[in-house]
Amino acid sequence: MTIPATPHRERPAAPAGLPRARGPLSGSVITVLAGGGMRLPEAGAVRRADPYGDDLQLLLYVLYELHYQGFAGVDERLEWDPALLGVRAAAEDAFLEALRRDAGSGGKDVAEALDALQLEPVGDDGHSVSHHLQREGELWQLREYAAVRSLYHLKEADPHLWVVPRLRGRAKAAMVAVEFDEFGAGRAEDVHAQLFADLMADLRLDTRYGHYLDAAPAQALATVNMMSLFGLHRRLRGALVGHFATVEITSSPGSRRLAEALRRAGAGPAAQRFYDEHVVADAVHEQVVRREVIGGLLEDEPALAADVVLGIEATGHLEDLLGDHLLAAWREGRSVLRTPLVH
Repeated sequence: MTIPATPHRERPAAPAGLPRARGPLSGSVITVLAGGGMRLPEAGAVRRADPYGDDLQLLLYVLYELHYQGFAGVDERLEWDPALLGVRAAAEDAFLEALRRDAGSGGKDVAEALDALQLEPVGDDGHSVSHHLQREGELWQLREYAAVRSLYHLKEADPHLWVVPRLRGRAKAAMVAVEFDEFGAGRAEDVHAQLFADLMADLRLDTRYGHYLDAAPAQALATVNMMSLFGLHRRLRGALVGHFATVEITSSPGSRRLAEALRRAGAGPAAQRFYDEHVVADAVHEQVVRREVIGGLLEDEPALAADVVLGIEATGHLEDLLGDHLLAAWREGRSVLRTPLVH
């Protein structure tokens, strides 16, 4: 019997290196992870930090990344180090308290919150990045937007998988069905994270996982940290489902605008494909998520309705903060990145 040769594959890329600190809190954690010290920040100092600021958001991002692909040179056993988990818990308390306080007025039922997501603004609502890019975005702005979004899209759908073992019945089956599409329906070249890497290559960006962490603003870190926060805590499973529903329901029209923006700016077919794929796929996903994932979850656990609304409103709140930051810079002709791209 002859065993067929294994096709040649490139070796997986090494994990990214640790980022640069953005303040004393993140600096202490990064130093410990690098093996250069043992002094971690006090919980009280962490809780007093700006919950949306660079220092706390980078601290959270770095500690969450230990549960994803980690960092080069960092001992993998530190993923579950009790002292680091204590620091993370203090940061999570501050972040979650801010989200509960600022995300929305509260009091909405799930159906009302979901219906509001389907009301597309007529034209630009003042903080819609996709409307701006569709109408007048320049190629340099599209490149910056891709660099910012790469923090999530190069691990697209990974945070949402954590909710699967916490669901039952209809909700679990539907969630897995949607995630199957996100991960390319069994085809590695169609995994959405790979499609985004192809988009980045088309835009002459570095496709390495985590490459733009140092450049990304705190507002971008917060959107990804929220997913990790909701995904890693079973008690927040309702919020994770609410967040996921928000992404799926709002993705299709926004993706259509971004695909048009890329075509107008002269981007190549690989860049356009990522958003074209989401226009079609997410139009189907939104119905499955609303009827089966949320419907099944609340049929089993009706007490989670308030958390589902929290996930919806927190997602909108953080996306608005990010959108406002991006548009304020672009309208003044400035880069949104801490380290501007080399054109």
